[in-house]
Amino acid sequence: MIAIVSDLHSNLEATRAVVSDIESQGADEIICLGDVIGYGPNPRECLDIAMDFKVTLLGNHENALMVNMEAYNFNEIARDSINWTRDQLNMRVTEQKDENGRRWDFIGELDEVYEDGEITYVHGTPRYPTMEYLYNNDVRFPGKMKAIFSMVNRICFTGHTHIPGIWTEDLVFISVREANYNYRFTNKKTIINVGSVGQPRDADPRASYVLMDNDIVTFRRVEYPFNETVSKIKSTPELNPVLANRLPVAR
Repeated sequence: MIAIVSDLHSNLEATRAVVSDIESQGADEIICLGDVIGYGPNPRECLDIAMDFKVTLLGNHENALMVNMEAYNFNEIARDSINWTRDQLNMRVTEQKDENGRRWDFIGELDEVYEDGEITYVHGTPRYPTMEYLYNNDVRFPGKMKAIFSMVNRICFTGHTHIPGIWTEDLVFISVREANYNYRFTNKKTIINVGSVGQPRDADPRASYVLMDNDIVTFRRVEYPFNETVSKIKSTPELNPVLANRLPVAR
């Protein structure tokens, strides 16, 4: 059984709760689809946890961290959080020099795509791995969907939107509630969005991830003390309070 997580976004409380839940479920491996950092108050600690995952991929926030120009595509709130995160990883900070060097090395070695047989893992989509969003209503745009599915072998796991869901190649979208939080793969090509650990945006503040056991995917929601994360963000002047206020409402 494999756990697939995404979009931790420097939320240590949510990350710890999800890792604990994964261990309780008996998963053998953890694959992370990127955006370990950004938005939240604990980038260093979340990077350290991600280093123990079997695979961690490059997200758009890691890309923006390394390639400063990429952050100009962000809104002001996201850009400020990336700039603050870069300061937290500053290797000139003596007490963090060696640790931050290790964290930069880790980020610099992240791949955009991971393939395991018929399964593709990516942050955005196989077409544009770190940047393209796949939304629920994109089934209305067959050109986009067909182009993305043409790059899927059989199954693709993705994140990026922070909203879990299921798409099949016949242009059908299935919400996790419609699937009763469980989905069995068929002979149709399928894309699964695993949601977000650190900043859900589907009106459910619980951290989101999935477990894959052979051909069955289970969507998990995990409660965590988001008020602790809220307090940390609000006590960090460089992080916009919007990033704290959205956690309890998951929007």
